[in-house]
Amino acid sequence: MYNGLEVRVPFCDYRIVEYAYNLPWEIKAYAGREKGVVREAFRGLLPDSIIERKKSPYPKTHDPKYFSLCAAAVREILDDKSSPLYDILDREGVERVIGYPEEISSPWYGQLMRAPQILAYIIQTDYWFRANRVTIE
Repeated sequence: MYNGLEVRVPFCDYRIVEYAYNLPWEIKAYAGREKGVVREAFRGLLPDSIIERKKSPYPKTHDPKYFSLCAAAVREILDDKSSPLYDILDREGVERVIGYPEEISSPWYGQLMRAPQILAYIIQTDYWFRANRVTIE
């Protein structure tokens, strides 16, 4: 920031993001549209071309090597009896994600959550549980 330029696009102002993040889904998806409440709040303040534009997500991880690395790490978690997730993961479901990633035709959570991101989420959850010594009894 010392010698740089910070650009904030209309819907990425941190105050708006913090506020909207904590809204219930029914309000966030006002009028059945992602960021619906934010779009409506800025109607009349921003051009319609911005209000109505299609969501453009950040880049996805399409590299097949990334998927392979995630799949291998998740398989280690599935086999590790000391993993906090060992007894709660649906093994068959996870193996389906690994074996047939193209079958996830609609995102699991948001536009970015397809097979590689689901596997990365499992890895992150396992790491977080271990780092915070979470146990499930």
